[in-house]
Amino acid sequence: MITLRLFKQIIVCYRFIEQNYKTFIMNPIKSTVFIALLLIWTSGYSQYTDVINSNRPGVSRSAFSVGTKVAQFEVGPYVINEKRTPATTYEVDGFGVDFAARYGLLWEQLELNIEGTYQNDTQKFPNNFSAENKRSNFKTLTVGAKYLVYDPYKNAAEEKPNLYSWKANHSFKWKSLIPAVAIYAGANFDTKDNPFTAAGIEGFSSKIMIATQNNFSGGWVFVMNLIKDRIGTDQSDFMYILTLTHSFNPKWVIFGEAQGIKSDFYADNLFRFGGAYLWSKDFQLDTALTFNTKDTPSVFSINFGMSYRLDFHKDKETKGENIDNGVSAKEEGKRRKNKSNGKKKKNKDDVEEKKTKYKKDDIDFN
Repeated sequence: MITLRLFKQIIVCYRFIEQNYKTFIMNPIKSTVFIALLLIWTSGYSQYTDVINSNRPGVSRSAFSVGTKVAQFEVGPYVINEKRTPATTYEVDGFGVDFAARYGLLWEQLELNIEGTYQNDTQKFPNNFSAENKRSNFKTLTVGAKYLVYDPYKNAAEEKPNLYSWKANHSFKWKSLIPAVAIYAGANFDTKDNPFTAAGIEGFSSKIMIATQNNFSGGWVFVMNLIKDRIGTDQSDFMYILTLTHSFNPKWVIFGEAQGIKSDFYADNLFRFGGAYLWSKDFQLDTALTFNTKDTPSVFSINFGMSYRLDFHKDKETKGENIDNGVSAKEEGKRRKNKSNGKKKKNKDDVEEKKTKYKKDDIDFN
């Protein structure tokens, strides 16, 4: 449950945002730094995982960070086709790429990231064969920080699997309805005369988000994002993203996603389906299909992506054992292995010594 301390922290954050609303609009970079620093004093626990924690193949953002000293890169090229059939008809064919770079800094709960989408396409007007508009620019380019303010899975040791009951491991737990909650603040940058934004959109603008995550038994995960983008501009979007994933085994995952976009410039409801394959603990491959249900315009897109991390994470403690700070999980594993081999060697030497002793005693006795 949400503790009294956490409730007080949320109230403080809300009052801070309320009192500095104008600062958010006029100076999004400063507001991003302020929020990140404000959230540092909230309680939290390690979020590092043994395998890569990617936001792909969907577009929602997990509540959890990648872990301290972990640099992660996510990229997904795609092809897109759009058609608008009412009075002003046009077609769009092109390609693009989604990208993100994430880094866990200072605290396990804090993640800094830069993410965006670049698209290159051609807009054609069937009623006017001579008209053709080639477009290329960043649809989005955002620098931000995400911080986990509440983690219901902090006492993971209490949720150890039951080795004697399959039903106990896969049964529904009411506690799983309580989500992990993270807050995000970022700054968008839009160039002048960007063909993918509303007229007059230029320079920096603010972006804020609340991300929640529920981990259910049986390999089900539900993520929800509530986003307010380009605050204070003529294209102030409100978005929601709902993502449900299911892992069949440690290697394969499928997902379904719904995204709603609402603004004076553009409104849509997008749906995505796809899956991902864990190639190794640091490398993931994925693919997804995106479409909508309207014709103003209709949207169809296919993407193929990958995620890779550089893992420099350091463990401070290992299951009740006190070890020196700065020892990585990999190094700790080697230490344990060497320790185990040393014990085996010592035991073997003791046996040989005893055999030699018994042999000598036998000789002396005879």
